[in-house]
Amino acid sequence: MAQPFSTRYHLIDGQGNWGSPDEPKSFAAMRYTESRMTPYARLLLSELEQGTVDFQPNFDGTLDEPVLLPARVPNVLLNGTTGIAVGMATDIPPHNLREAIAACVHLLDHPDADVAALCEHLPGPDFPTAGEIITSRADLLKMYQTGMGSVRQRAIYEIEDGDIIVTALPYQVSGSKVLEQIASQMQAKKLPMVADLRDESDHENPTRLVIFPRSRNVDADELMNHLFATTDLERSYRVNMNIIALDGRPRVMNLRDMLGEWLQFRIQTVRRRVQWRLDRVEKRLHILDGLLIAYLNIDEVIHIIRHEDEPKAVLMARFALSDTQAEAILELKLRHLAKLEEMELRGEQADLAKERDALRALLDSEKKLHAKVREELLADAAAHGDPRRAPLIEASSAQALDESALIQSEPVTVVLSQQGWARLAKGHEVDGSSLNYRAGDGFLAQASGRSTQHALFIDSTGRAYTTAAHTLPSARGHGEPLTGRFSPPSGSNFSHVILNAPNERYLFASSAAFGLISELNQLHSRQKNGKAFMTIPEGAQLLPPLLLPASSDEPLYLATLGSGNLLIFPLQELIDEARGGRGSKLMALNKDEPLLSIALLKAKDSLRVHTGGRFLNLNPGDWMAMLSQRARRGRPMPRGFARAERLESLSGG
Repeated sequence: MAQPFSTRYHLIDGQGNWGSPDEPKSFAAMRYTESRMTPYARLLLSELEQGTVDFQPNFDGTLDEPVLLPARVPNVLLNGTTGIAVGMATDIPPHNLREAIAACVHLLDHPDADVAALCEHLPGPDFPTAGEIITSRADLLKMYQTGMGSVRQRAIYEIEDGDIIVTALPYQVSGSKVLEQIASQMQAKKLPMVADLRDESDHENPTRLVIFPRSRNVDADELMNHLFATTDLERSYRVNMNIIALDGRPRVMNLRDMLGEWLQFRIQTVRRRVQWRLDRVEKRLHILDGLLIAYLNIDEVIHIIRHEDEPKAVLMARFALSDTQAEAILELKLRHLAKLEEMELRGEQADLAKERDALRALLDSEKKLHAKVREELLADAAAHGDPRRAPLIEASSAQALDESALIQSEPVTVVLSQQGWARLAKGHEVDGSSLNYRAGDGFLAQASGRSTQHALFIDSTGRAYTTAAHTLPSARGHGEPLTGRFSPPSGSNFSHVILNAPNERYLFASSAAFGLISELNQLHSRQKNGKAFMTIPEGAQLLPPLLLPASSDEPLYLATLGSGNLLIFPLQELIDEARGGRGSKLMALNKDEPLLSIALLKAKDSLRVHTGGRFLNLNPGDWMAMLSQRARRGRPMPRGFARAERLESLSGG
């Protein structure tokens, strides 16, 4: 109650260590602190001894305590509250005193006002901290109409010499915790655009968190939008305006019902206060009537008091006094009785009579009573109100940056070993065969691309597995087994790796002479068991995938090499964008003959056929003369190349 960062209008004025926003419970022991009530707290208790509320015994019956506090302002709305009980809970956000009083006054003046009209005066919550409330006006209105909803608050920042300075945090958010959250992202290499952090908060600047971007090219707004989404720099607060009504039953109220209920309580409180004052005024007037009688007959009164054994009864009988009047006369000291002056008594009597008439008129007129409540509300708002702290700014909820946008884009090479271990090397000038491998393991395949891309691993069963390339371990070690990331079928093994843009098209072919064309994005999957994109017949293997060039008017041809036969046909004969299965037939081969190699040709490319340590070059004119149709046997290879084992296309410009 003494922490200004915890309550909108704190109730205790504390001296000493009362905690900090980073550690609210780090306050000193009570022997080291001093406290007193704030003016706002005295406002809540100012009418406690004026007959405004009922009293009840405390927990052990030794004292009496008020059942309710005669609050002159709606504290349940101003400081808010949160709590949980059996089967119910409440979450009421804090509000600004001036705005809440303005809404109350408007409801007094216009009893038929709806929630929308009240929200013109009370547009939204007002937290102790100065973070921006970004919930839209429409959502706030709906929240006040139903009594339930949520409010989002985000930190305020400014740019100073290229650095980002956070100057205000959301309610109940610790600056040190925010820095820890940002630092953890930096350690996980998920925030490459941040170079350093610093907490420069002090007494003059209670909140000053400095974020140093890595370069001036970093978009500060984009960076902060990401931090809003991933840290407590933006926070959502639940709203459930469930309160106990005057009838003692809890229920969820909208803004109008809540203000109306409190105004009803406030009017009743003022009525009881006025009645209590009227009773005291009338009692004093009654006593003054007796004192005037005593003044007019002072000698006889003194004589009765001096000579009678029961002066009270004699005075009551002689001057027709009441018990209260006689008691008041007897309680006067002699010197006071002698100094009684008729003018003073009559002056006090006239003033009290005037006050009595005004109090009676107030009690007899609901209009005057409402006007009195209105006047006091406006006076309290002027005396204790302050400007809004949390500005209302309409903005959409923050969205975290895509993971690829947080990773520094640089050339990398993914290396796959024969036993399915993967690692990542920086740069494209990497020779995977020259790296060190575990005993019994060796180089299998590698793929070059960017660190922001996804690595696609393909196993021997025709399933594809996807992972972010930057998450792979460094090539300085042996890497990690892919079976730790994925769950391939039993008996399968990883055979190929691709690192390219997701919209790139590839030709996939099996040694069973079937093939299909597909975009990489159709092979991506977040599942550990991957995605089956091609059926590999038993005993067959998947050949190295071929990257297809971007769409162009230049025709493409596919060369397929069987056991001593070569088939070349237009690529357009192959069905594009296949949806799985084993694919289309590429070449007619005997049952025991495998498809050995494939190559993609343009009209000006040459085709090189490798066998052993020799090769045969076929210029465009030679292989063009061999064009045929898909799924044919093809032509026999020239003498000496019947055991050709690999095809290679040579660019012709």
